[in-house]
Amino acid sequence: MNALSAPVPAAAAPAAPAAPASPPQAVLSPRLAVGLCGVLLAVLISGINENVTKVALADIRGAMGFSVDAGSWIVAVYTAMSVSAMAFAPWCAVTFSLRRFAMCMIGAFMLLGVLCPLAPDLPSFLILRALQGLAGGALPPLLMSVALRFLPPGIKLYGLAGYALTATFGPSLGTPMAALWVEYVGWHWAFWQIVPWCVAAIAMVGWGLPQDPLRLERFAQFNGLGLALGLPALVMLVLGLVQGPRLDWFASPLICTLLGGGSGLLVLFFYNEWSHPLPFFKLQLLANRNLSYALITLGGVLFVLLAVILIPSSFLAQVQGYRPLQTAPLMLWVAIPQLLALPLVATLLNQRRVDCRWVQATGLALLALACWLGSHLGTDWNRDNFVLLQLVQILAQPMAVLPLLLLATGSLAPADGPFASAWFNTVKGFAAVLAGGVLEAVTTARNHLHSTVLVDRLGNAPWLDAAASPSLGARLHAQVVALTAADLYLLVAVVAVALIALIPWLPTRIFPPRAVA
Repeated sequence: MNALSAPVPAAAAPAAPAAPASPPQAVLSPRLAVGLCGVLLAVLISGINENVTKVALADIRGAMGFSVDAGSWIVAVYTAMSVSAMAFAPWCAVTFSLRRFAMCMIGAFMLLGVLCPLAPDLPSFLILRALQGLAGGALPPLLMSVALRFLPPGIKLYGLAGYALTATFGPSLGTPMAALWVEYVGWHWAFWQIVPWCVAAIAMVGWGLPQDPLRLERFAQFNGLGLALGLPALVMLVLGLVQGPRLDWFASPLICTLLGGGSGLLVLFFYNEWSHPLPFFKLQLLANRNLSYALITLGGVLFVLLAVILIPSSFLAQVQGYRPLQTAPLMLWVAIPQLLALPLVATLLNQRRVDCRWVQATGLALLALACWLGSHLGTDWNRDNFVLLQLVQILAQPMAVLPLLLLATGSLAPADGPFASAWFNTVKGFAAVLAGGVLEAVTTARNHLHSTVLVDRLGNAPWLDAAASPSLGARLHAQVVALTAADLYLLVAVVAVALIALIPWLPTRIFPPRAVA
């Protein structure tokens, strides 16, 4: 027994010098700050790029000669690969070093963006777009990992506020950016506008972040079965959710195959992850009540945030005929103030006497209020009528998002940071896709209901001379869109209130991070 135990001190000895390495990492030097900002810039550009191409999809399809069906797959393959990459990027960052992996992914994202408009046909375009989604989706987990690892405890919340920009600032900026490039420059620049930002991000990351050694020994315990199960599971589920509304969900054999097969593979993936010595997802972390609450609530919050962007944009486009350029100011009213609102909320949460759970409850209540105000919209509403709703959201959005980040990461050990990043980012990406699918399904159902009811009422009005009202069809359509938008706002308000009801019994009190004395 002594012979067996003798090597233990020898093996432990080399680990001793690693302990003094922590204090330097706890000091935020100007050089390290530049590296952190480089990762943040790359993540923001990735998110903006995804939304720009969604908003400008009609122009891109027209220029490249793609059909509506083909255009739907352009969005679907990018989203599927992006969400899948979020699950496995933290493992790659630890293995290949965060700095090296970040620079490679930013460079690949930029190069593929340059090549996309030059694709000669649809298959090659879809391949390029899928690979770009893979590179772009790998970036958000890196931002959370960088914030958790390098920022001193006293300002860690401000780093998480930077990450929260990806959920509040980035999506709202997609429409204005699409308007700028498509309306004034050209559709190619919906892809090429990322180039200068990516070049700057690579330079900042390369100069600012420290270079960790390669840890290729992790391949000795590589979770190959987990990758073989998890990657296709996520791809199939996301493709099924994105294409479901268009193909009438379970009436389509393709959607049944994608969702059924993806769900089965996901179950097998989680079974494998539970016992694997080096998993991509550490399921045991779900025993942490705050992390579980954050992941559950994250889905609902993203549903609300996506809805408050899509509902007014869709309403104004269908009823008032707005193009993205005209909708852009509506998005900017929320996006630009986030640069100030997020640091202010982070400062509030950094006070020990402030309970982040009630900050989040306040944020959700404000979001519910904004949606309740929106439920009173009518066919005469234009962009200016949404101003009050947007102003309420300026503080509501960061107050709803930032406490989740604190709850998800504040009670975990530093070694669990990559696992927390994988959980949070994958759920974030998947929940955004699920929210979009649910919104489209509910929109279609309510459109059909209101259209049927209104047409039935018109049919029972013999005194109405349709020929005397040439605009009757347009007015009927506008009324259906307005009633559906009001229903969606009420649904979103109910979701926000339901999330508040979880707060008193699931999450526990957590204090802002502080340095250990």
